[in-house]
Amino acid sequence: MGVLNRTPDSFSDGGKYMSEESAVSYALNMARDGADIIDIGGESTRPGALPVDVNEELGRVIPVIKRLKALIDIPISIDTSKSHVAKAALENGASMVNDITGLKGDRDMAGVVARFDVPICIMHMKGSPRTMQISPQYDDLIGEIIASLRESIDLAAGAGIDEKKIIIDPGIGFGKTLEHNLKIIKELRRLTNLGRPILIGPSRKSFIGQILNSDVSERLTGTSSSVALAISNGANIVRVHDVREMVDCARVADSICRA
Repeated sequence: MGVLNRTPDSFSDGGKYMSEESAVSYALNMARDGADIIDIGGESTRPGALPVDVNEELGRVIPVIKRLKALIDIPISIDTSKSHVAKAALENGASMVNDITGLKGDRDMAGVVARFDVPICIMHMKGSPRTMQISPQYDDLIGEIIASLRESIDLAAGAGIDEKKIIIDPGIGFGKTLEHNLKIIKELRRLTNLGRPILIGPSRKSFIGQILNSDVSERLTGTSSSVALAISNGANIVRVHDVREMVDCARVADSICRA
């Protein structure tokens, strides 16, 4: 899953793809580099980020989705927690929803996904982007993540979403310390008990920077390491910024795991 942030303030590439032309060109490059899904977001979810007005978010994502739908054959995912944005994106060419709130932020989201009968990725997050990194604590990290994701799966099922179209994400960096993130990747296989495909997004995250004492632009090899280990521990989808390099990483990791 290749990341396209149409935001001025994302932690990794904020402002880089705010022009429509640069966003479309970058998405086409990711598709050529081997991305299986393009994930488009119009609201930053970095730690401390403030919510974006729904009309502003629509203006950032809908024109690009319309253009890409005519240019690429791979699925387009809309990264949003707003049902109105998800509905508009699905009407204009998106075919998947990626909701960081796990259907708990906007209670109309599950109904929208059910009506369009599309895949939904439900993520675990402790708090909100604005507050999530203020001393996050857990009594049982993996157990609490599993319990929260199970609640989201129940919300989806209750709205009529096909269980086979539910993807789960433990939420690397969303209300997690360095130690939490390492434990999630190390024990990722425990999430397979939920019986759903696992998506994980370690790409360029701050936990890599903490380990390597590196700037966000210098986290490629650290990302590669975390992606390879996540795959070996059960990840089915990796959400990344550096598509070409991570496609190679995933192919080698898959080959070793299947040998």
